[in-house]
Amino acid sequence: MKKYNVYGIGHALTDMEYEVTLEQLQALSIEKGVMTLVDEDRQQAIMEHFQELSCKKASGGSAANTMVALCQLGGTGFFSCKVANDDIGAFYQEDLVHCGLETNLTQQAASEGITGKCLVLVTPDTDRTMNTFLGISGGFSEVELVPEALAASEYLYMEGYLVSAPNSQAATIKARELAQKAGVKTSLSLSDPNMVQFFKDSLLEMIGPGLDLIFANEVEALKMADTDNLNDAIAHLKTLAAQFAITRGPNGSIVFDGTDLLEIPPHRVKAVDTVGAGDMYAGAFLYGLTHNLSYFEAANLASEAAAKVVTQFGPRLEIAQTQALLAK
Repeated sequence: MKKYNVYGIGHALTDMEYEVTLEQLQALSIEKGVMTLVDEDRQQAIMEHFQELSCKKASGGSAANTMVALCQLGGTGFFSCKVANDDIGAFYQEDLVHCGLETNLTQQAASEGITGKCLVLVTPDTDRTMNTFLGISGGFSEVELVPEALAASEYLYMEGYLVSAPNSQAATIKARELAQKAGVKTSLSLSDPNMVQFFKDSLLEMIGPGLDLIFANEVEALKMADTDNLNDAIAHLKTLAAQFAITRGPNGSIVFDGTDLLEIPPHRVKAVDTVGAGDMYAGAFLYGLTHNLSYFEAANLASEAAAKVVTQFGPRLEIAQTQALLAK
């Protein structure tokens, strides 16, 4: 038995979530529905524009949310990231430990700088738009990797957002190589349509000779294959990974277990905020695969967990909610 179910790597970002209108996005020339990297001045200007709105703050980042979901369900995880020695960085580290994750942050001293923040702008159609200033998290590198923890894990989980900086992309490739050498299964989330559109070649370098598992939503899968045909996208993903999961929002999901293509029915809910749905799906799916669930059972749990998280604001559920999903 491995010590950890999953070793995750990703950007450490404190989420700042606002409820906004489409008109407000347009007035600020913010592209809707995707993650856009911005500098500190631009992010600060947006925050000042929304200063009269209520803001929900939580430690986040895509892979971090996935790892927290894994732990809330009862899994074990180690998460590597990078924060600064500021108040937000201290808050972030404390939150990871409180959620049950082990982390490099307790082993390595934080550096001078600014911990990254992600503005999450939720529109009335429940879509989420993100403007992210990476801060010091953009300096994530091989230094933050803990090889012994990686080797002691069943899966490596990498977020596609790491492709946006050369040093973090290099660290991801190094982690994949270490995992494959140690017999650890490898998984990657494509994370966002913009990551695929603007960094596809770099993503392919991260994927290398092939992964064990890829997570993608339907738009990301289509963009990865340069097609508007889902069947073609499915065929293309089979060349990149032994197994994969494609989430389709209200249409459920499609998973490939290496042999069969399985259609997972949706769990009908009234969505109010889609932030974290894909992260929750990946966390629950990885929990299922590392706790003796079949592919269909793992995907069904993931689908139900993702459906639950979109019925409320914020990217995470409470522990009681995740445990209720397992009991059900």
